[in-house]
Amino acid sequence: MKYLILVGDGMGDRPLAELGGKSVLEAARTPHMDRLAQEGSLGLAQTVPADKEPGSDVANMCLMGFDPALYHTGRSPIEAAAMGVELKPGQIAFRCNLVTLAHGGGATVMNNYASGHITTPEAAQIIQTLDEALGGLGLKFHPGVSYRHLLVWDDGPLTAATVPPHDRSGQAVDDVLAEHGELGRLTALTRASWPVLAQHPVNLARRAAGRPEANSIWLWGQGTRPEFPSLAERFGLQGVVISAVDLLKGLGKLAGLKVVEVPGATGFLDTNYAGKVAAALAGLQRGNLAYVHVEAPDEAGHSGVLKDKIKAVEDFDAQVVGPLLQGMAGMGEHRVLLATDHYTPISVMTHTREPVPYVIWDSRRQQAGGAGYNEAAAASRPVRPAFELMGMLVEG
Repeated sequence: MKYLILVGDGMGDRPLAELGGKSVLEAARTPHMDRLAQEGSLGLAQTVPADKEPGSDVANMCLMGFDPALYHTGRSPIEAAAMGVELKPGQIAFRCNLVTLAHGGGATVMNNYASGHITTPEAAQIIQTLDEALGGLGLKFHPGVSYRHLLVWDDGPLTAATVPPHDRSGQAVDDVLAEHGELGRLTALTRASWPVLAQHPVNLARRAAGRPEANSIWLWGQGTRPEFPSLAERFGLQGVVISAVDLLKGLGKLAGLKVVEVPGATGFLDTNYAGKVAAALAGLQRGNLAYVHVEAPDEAGHSGVLKDKIKAVEDFDAQVVGPLLQGMAGMGEHRVLLATDHYTPISVMTHTREPVPYVIWDSRRQQAGGAGYNEAAAASRPVRPAFELMGMLVEG
């Protein structure tokens, strides 16, 4: 038996007046996802427990079959695993975003949580400079992808009440830039980055071109090293994880999956969908599981651009779900789990914790007459913990 898990990050949304009261999933053309829902078992799952912040770390951990109450120690340690950064006892990993802050009118505002989606080569130069200027004495900056990077801090402020930058898009952040307690240690380092970045050659070039500058670091999502049992140990699964983002690569690595690097996988609308499909099918030829994650709907939700989110969802269906179902048709018996990890509603431009629709589809047992894949169709189903879905997929 082969198993395919398809995750459209942030596809979940709320009814929108501009769509006649429909959600993005209801309004978008998604024949392949609708077919899975109509022929399979549609349900509703809670991917974000009540005591956790709604994020892709917790949500995808659940979808991989791990209870966050037992295994979640923070977001950044997962990304550290993806980057091959080994955390030692006492070391705290922080997500280090490069962001654009605006100062004026007595307030500091999160102008752009991704520095205009700065390129990876540009960001690598900035992170190197930050490490040279601010690193040492228990601080080490590690370059990642685009605006997403890592700081490892010996005995760092683990309990600081950090805030994801995308939760404050267009809002004042002075309350987070506090100068007391654990947050004060973060604020001091954040402010120290400002003069380093103000005249950086990369920012001077971006300024001249009219693009958002990476004029500040933003530290959040901290945690210590996690310990996972492998999916091979738990379910007899061996395979691949395919994603553009370090967070998913780290989860896959911790779970014992092979991380496949797909050239041109950006996490945005321009990602290499065909490359992801080819990598997943190749992985399924060698193993029995492929976990395919597509970030684009989430990024569109954070930007608040409705047409981009509709396009991201339709592209996921047409360029990922459809081709993978076609490719698996010649592999014998197989089962598919389709889900969104969380909502990223256009109306609020950040993650929310509503239960999400999922489908488990079996090539051996196809029913007919079910509803399509969307929030409204699943709304009347009982809600189950999402970390139970992996067992249902394998044991069903």
